Amino acid sequence: MLTTLLIPCAIMLALPEGPARIEVATSVGRLDVFTYKPPEYRDGPLIVVCHGVLRNAEEYRDHAIGMARRFGAIVAAPRFPESEFPIEQYQLGGLLRQGEVQPLATCSWNAVPNLVAEIRRRENRPQLPFYLIGHSGGGQFLIRLSGFLQTEAVRIVVSNPGTYLLPTRDESYPYGFGGLPSELSDDAWLKRYLAQPVTLYLGMDDVKRDEHLNVTPPAERLGRHRYERGQNAFRMAEELARKHGWPFGWKIVRVPQVGHDHAAMFDHELCRLALFGETR
Repeated sequence: MLTTLLIPCAIMLALPEGPARIEVATSVGRLDVFTYKPPEYRDGPLIVVCHGVLRNAEEYRDHAIGMARRFGAIVAAPRFPESEFPIEQYQLGGLLRQGEVQPLATCSWNAVPNLVAEIRRRENRPQLPFYLIGHSGGGQFLIRLSGFLQTEAVRIVVSNPGTYLLPTRDESYPYGFGGLPSELSDDAWLKRYLAQPVTLYLGMDDVKRDEHLNVTPPAERLGRHRYERGQNAFRMAEELARKHGWPFGWKIVRVPQVGHDHAAMFDHELCRLALFGETR
């Protein structure tokens, strides 16, 4: 009698220990994803790390290895190549193309739940908790994701972006909700945005006006530099939530003596607070 040996697919596909690169099919195309799984990993969370304007996902993964080890977590850093995801498609999510609003299902943000689902499948952990953290351009990607995508992320850490999606219709998208159809910008939508589990994770020395800083009038109205803009965006969000009595899920964590440096932000002891709060 012929016996067939069945090997569980999850065992064959589990992420390897240490640094690796996998390819993940998403709704916006196949993406290279740079991962790190600590050798001592047991049942910790997943941290998805979003790169900045240089599209250096592998470097971001390398600089997040310390987080993976400290927190007993898997790290996954997807790469959004500029050839396929210019600013309009990455930092701004692809919600507008040539001034026309696109269906949310086509936006680049959807790659995140696709990636999470794939890693959950490979690890055979359908309820694997996950956290998102993005720096600079990756912070822009995540703050706008928070405005339009309801994820299962435990926390969405937005670190040192140059611009924000403000909870107002007085500024046009991508700086606010102005100019969007009412079903994407009414008070119910703003209320949901302010309830998202967002942490603004800000370097207090991120005050240089470098060549990558957005200096358009809407950005300049929010502040002179990234640190000032982050504080003003948080204050605006908090005041609006308080005015209407809406739930407010945002937090702010300020990091002294750190500027526009993703590695220093990841390595800082306050990164634990930004991701997990006081209790972990």
